[in-house]
Parts: sequence; structure tokens; C-alpha cells
Amino acid sequence: MSEATLSAKNQIVIPREARLALQLKPGDKLVVVVREDKVIVLQKPESYCAAIRGVSRGYPAGYLKKERQSWD
Repeated sequence: MSEATLSAKNQIVIPREARLALQLKPGDKLVVVVREDKVIVLQKPESYCAAIRGVSRGYPAGYLKKERQSWD
């Protein structure tokens, strides 16, 4: 865990530890997500389609049918 400080120009420096973990370099794009009182900074995927591919796989048998029935 690292700490960052907001500058007078409302800028922060991504800590070295985080830059190395994500292999970030100058000019890379990031996505900033605000969730209530939290801010999440993510590396922008090259393709959003590729980034979410497979997300819906792996539901237990009958799960979706049960969920859809609960909507009635």
C-alpha cells in the first residue's frame, strides 16, 4: 500500500510500486471510477470487449433460470 498527495494543481503521482505492477509508462491511459466515497484507478484496456470477454462464463447450472424466475 502506498500513499499519494494531491498537488495544488489537483494532480497525483501514481506510486512507483503501482506503476511497476501495472507496467505503466508515460502516456498510458487510466480509467478513474468513483464508487460512493472511494476512487478506483484502473489501467485502461486496449479493448473493452476483450477485457470483459468470458465474464459471464462459469455460472452454476440453473443459476440464470432461477434468477430470471425471481423477476416475476
